[in-house]
Amino acid sequence: MDPESPLSSKLSFLSSLSLPSLPKTPAQHPLMSAFANHTAGAFFSSRAFWGPVTATLDWCEANYQFSRYIAESANTFSNLVTIALAVFGAWQSVSENLPLRYLAGWAGFALVGIGSFIFHATLLFEAQLMDELPMIYVASYCCAILFDTSRGFSLRNSNGVQLSVIFVVFNVLFTWSYYLSRDPVYHQAIFASIMFTTLFRTLYLLRNGEIAKLLPPGPRSNITRLFLSGAGTFAFGFFVWNLDNIFCSTVTRWKQSIGWPVAFVLEGHSWWHILTATGTYLMLIGNTCNTLCIKDDHSNYAITKLAGVPRLTRITRAKTL
Repeated sequence: MDPESPLSSKLSFLSSLSLPSLPKTPAQHPLMSAFANHTAGAFFSSRAFWGPVTATLDWCEANYQFSRYIAESANTFSNLVTIALAVFGAWQSVSENLPLRYLAGWAGFALVGIGSFIFHATLLFEAQLMDELPMIYVASYCCAILFDTSRGFSLRNSNGVQLSVIFVVFNVLFTWSYYLSRDPVYHQAIFASIMFTTLFRTLYLLRNGEIAKLLPPGPRSNITRLFLSGAGTFAFGFFVWNLDNIFCSTVTRWKQSIGWPVAFVLEGHSWWHILTATGTYLMLIGNTCNTLCIKDDHSNYAITKLAGVPRLTRITRAKTL
């Protein structure tokens, strides 16, 4: 990519200052996108294996800087944290004989990481959908589980069927509308709405008199602390994500001055992946324990640690149906 003139660099910097707390799109912020990616190796970028960028989003990391096969190196491989935590959570579900609904949640979490890996490696619109659509599917699935508070895990004695219908209809409508609009702000607004619903529903379950009495103060305190730690970590990741968007041109100059590989620590979107993956893991462990205690018996489950990482442990070994 040809170097920019001093005037275009200044305009790019001004553009970044006026950017809202949302990621840039190549169509909306061409100068900023060009500035952010002007360090990409000419050899690799001109021979990009995946072709031109077709995604509606292009992040602050330089494109095809180190390989013609990977569009954004740090943003791609940071998703390995998401996948690893999801696999660890799935292992807990299997080893502790938890109901299949929890294994499905962890599998969805892994799918988000895999989709994001492919998206940042290619920056193709089809791959973008592989990242963004599972975010909505998994977030809404985990949120729906919080609204099933009847005792036991049989669909006959719960509102599970109604929740399943709402879940499917909602996600079909969202998929159709998002594919037509292709507006990343729309996706971000829906995702944020689901996350806030999850937050408020979790706090309600932990504070509601009838439901909360199923949890003694000790376990309830542990679940609350774990969930809020996860929510705080997730929110901090969102904060870093915004800094990366707003001050992209400034951070890019810092990266050029420092040089790689040290400059990888300044890839804010990569930290968004790591922090939100960690936060999501903590929230999922907390809410898994919470719903298990509500639907089964609090004495059957405990939150322990493995190598310092919180995990869910079943105290009784019989499988809950």
